[in-house]
Amino acid sequence: MTWSAKLIKHNSESRIGVYFEKNQDLIARIKQIAGARWSHQKTVWHLPDTPENRLRFNIEPMTNSLPSTEAVVQIEKFKQWMRSKRYSESTISTYCEALKSFLVFYREKPIAEITNEDVIIYNNDYILKNKLSASYQNQITNAIKLYFKTIKNTKIEIDKIHRPKRAKLLPNVLSKEEVKAILEAHSNIKHKMMLSLIYSCGLRCGELLALQPVHIDSLRNIVLLKNAKGQKDRIVPLSPKILEMLRGYYKVFKPTIYLFEGQTAGMGYDSRSLQLVLKQALQKAGITKPATLHWLRHSYATHLLESGTDLRYIQELLGHSSSKTTEIYTHVSTKSIQQIKSPFDDL
Repeated sequence: MTWSAKLIKHNSESRIGVYFEKNQDLIARIKQIAGARWSHQKTVWHLPDTPENRLRFNIEPMTNSLPSTEAVVQIEKFKQWMRSKRYSESTISTYCEALKSFLVFYREKPIAEITNEDVIIYNNDYILKNKLSASYQNQITNAIKLYFKTIKNTKIEIDKIHRPKRAKLLPNVLSKEEVKAILEAHSNIKHKMMLSLIYSCGLRCGELLALQPVHIDSLRNIVLLKNAKGQKDRIVPLSPKILEMLRGYYKVFKPTIYLFEGQTAGMGYDSRSLQLVLKQALQKAGITKPATLHWLRHSYATHLLESGTDLRYIQELLGHSSSKTTEIYTHVSTKSIQQIKSPFDDL
């Protein structure tokens, strides 16, 4: 198997891109590496730019990139603490990598001597200087604050660590006509079913792929989502039309463990393959917008709002902890905006 690896920039963050022809064994090995992700946009598997990964893929080591012995011990303690608190493995990996980046920057300074001023210097001399994204800076801030909450004898004042100003980005929304075209694009029952269920229930990609047949309650017309984001269960209403589609799908595929299984029985459907399903649907429907699976969830919420559903119910359906997260859909709803008459029409 031939492969190559090189440094890439992904969302303004330095990553290691690994290129190879599609091979299930190699994909399975890549997935086992902490922080490994698939970029649909760049069509490449990419990993955190760490000394370990540079060594693994024969990339020139970073200068002064290793944390101090003290930092290595502290990062491991931080990892164990998060595991005891039942943080997800993806969160643990993200936070530990973020904390390591910060501690590598101050590898010559004892951790007990790090101050709030050092955090500001790091933001300016590392984050901003390397043009890293605000979301990455926020990740670092989350990791620093959580870490320093867990240790004693520190000069850091946690409450005074500031966050970067968030960009006010609006969610991307498709029209009902565009959603209908996407959902009708596939003749494959499984593909049509997966996309339809994401939109009809406002699901995240991971929530769909974690569904099991027992989570579909046909008597109460609900879908039970177990251990969704934030390890929270929730229920969403099940459309009668979707229930009929599910019954037809079940008769054909007879899933055992997961509602949507891959080529191997009992194994869940691959998220990368699901993204490809949407990409093919967009091409067949003639839609050129760079839509993602999450666009369907955004569209579900916006269409609910435009049809008069109370924002509090939408918050519950989407599983948002804060109402402020849900309120963003009021900025993309066109129901009220379309009633405003432009003064241009009176000229």
